[in-house]
Amino acid sequence: MTVAPSIRVLVVDDQTIVRDGIVGLLQLSGRVQVVGAAADGREALEMLAVERPDVILLDLRMPVLDGIAVLRELGRHDDPPPCLVLTTFQDDEQVLESLRAGARGYLLKDVSLEDLIAAVETVAGGGSIVSSSVTQRLLQRMSESSSAASEPADLPVHVELTVREREVLRMLVGGFSNKEIASALHLAPGTVKNHVSTVLAKLGVRDRTRAVLRALELDLV
Repeated sequence: MTVAPSIRVLVVDDQTIVRDGIVGLLQLSGRVQVVGAAADGREALEMLAVERPDVILLDLRMPVLDGIAVLRELGRHDDPPPCLVLTTFQDDEQVLESLRAGARGYLLKDVSLEDLIAAVETVAGGGSIVSSSVTQRLLQRMSESSSAASEPADLPVHVELTVREREVLRMLVGGFSNKEIASALHLAPGTVKNHVSTVLAKLGVRDRTRAVLRALELDLV
């Protein structure tokens, strides 16, 4: 007896040929179920309540409502599905902006089908993933910027985090504020602030964005 794929995916892309191609490949894989395809962000939000996807594959540059706006709107919802950005553009600012807005992954459209399916499964399971080429370039750019001058030249390659610190780090990757983390983990705001400071110190970085990138690079979340 054939078991139906358990991961429900909504594909959002304004280019018809690209959208249809992604849908077709995902369906052929037999590992995910495509429950809808939207041509812009507004249509995606309208389909969300009806189709109830487990993961949203989201393009960034779209008419009517772009990907960043969709991410921000989803951030106002209770328990929104994780979004995996799938785009042609390797723009540093858009990568950072999408992660800050709550994207759980960022891949370029030249990704293989196997890696795309694996990424969908990762974010569906609560993880995060960013294309290694994107992560490395962003970290290099940050290390070369004047604002990164106070960071150590040799960043740690192995980081030991407590269970609580990993919980806090996962929420940082999800774009949550200290107040939201405190509420979710039932901790005092001051305790969360201390945990965040410890995590940053262990990762050898000075701010939350760099912490997210380092966590993704080291496969900590």
